[in-house]
Amino acid sequence: MARNEQLIRQHRILQILERVRFGKSLDELQNDLVEEMGLTSIHTRTIRRDVEALQIAGFDIVQDEFPDRGKVWKLGPKYKESHRVNATATELISLSIVRDLLLPFSGTPYWIGIESFWSKIRDDLPAGVTLHFEKYRKALRVHGVMSKNYEKHQGIIKTINRAIQENRLVEAVYHSMGKSPKTRTIEPLETMLFQSSLYIIAAAHEDPDPATRIREFKLDRFQRADILDKRFTPPSEEELEQHVGRSFGVSIGREVETVKILVRGYAARLVQEDPWHTDQKIELQPDQSVLLTIQTSNLRETLARVMGLGPEAELIEPASGRAEIKKLLQAAAGQYK
Repeated sequence: MARNEQLIRQHRILQILERVRFGKSLDELQNDLVEEMGLTSIHTRTIRRDVEALQIAGFDIVQDEFPDRGKVWKLGPKYKESHRVNATATELISLSIVRDLLLPFSGTPYWIGIESFWSKIRDDLPAGVTLHFEKYRKALRVHGVMSKNYEKHQGIIKTINRAIQENRLVEAVYHSMGKSPKTRTIEPLETMLFQSSLYIIAAAHEDPDPATRIREFKLDRFQRADILDKRFTPPSEEELEQHVGRSFGVSIGREVETVKILVRGYAARLVQEDPWHTDQKIELQPDQSVLLTIQTSNLRETLARVMGLGPEAELIEPASGRAEIKKLLQAAAGQYK
């Protein structure tokens, strides 16, 4: 059984009922669920139990009867009222900041959801609260968030989201940097936002090694994604966290290395103000420099950040990293003769 399958099914029932005015019979709900969730079959008794569970949870779902359709289930008048939200000016300011931070989601179902919610709240606010919000919102500017547009990836996002919810395999055409597009089968586990880009954390279906099979796939590089009628068993939340937590970026599923970096001057304070990793260790040196120790699964990712600090940073360990930086600096110096 898929993880949270019952919860996913009940949420889909609510979505179906929200779209129709005159409700759905159990048979009609059955047909919609089979089609929208990619199920082979589902018994009407299961659907009835789901509807009853939603009613017990407090959702206003009522039963009606029509001569030509028989008994139908539909959302009652209290359903919309239960979703009504009264926001204070302070809460509205916080929500507007979150909305600005979510700009990289433009064109995705996530952005459509936040925009719809934002509009509903703004429409219901008293004029005085709106004026107060607009005045104080100007006190904080959100800057530096790159506004990407994933509108052309909407279909791929929906396919992958559905696969994550239902633990289904996905056959994708993926174009890695410097390589030709390749068709591969993945096990999508979650979507991650990193530095204004969306990444799909997934297991490579053809890789049997638990230490390397979970990887990151940048959404921009997907050319096509088709959900397959095959399920997989996802790792536990603890296992997934162990993989993702190995890197201070998005490169995961590789062997972990200990990296030590000596950071001097102004950069010593920078690495303390803006940590590179949640588990980093900082040791203050007698000359006010700091020794930064990080466990990472992608050395090259670390080298780029070290080189970005220029002469203020020196990679101490591992030796292979020092040799790689020396090689890169010599190649770069050759371009500026």
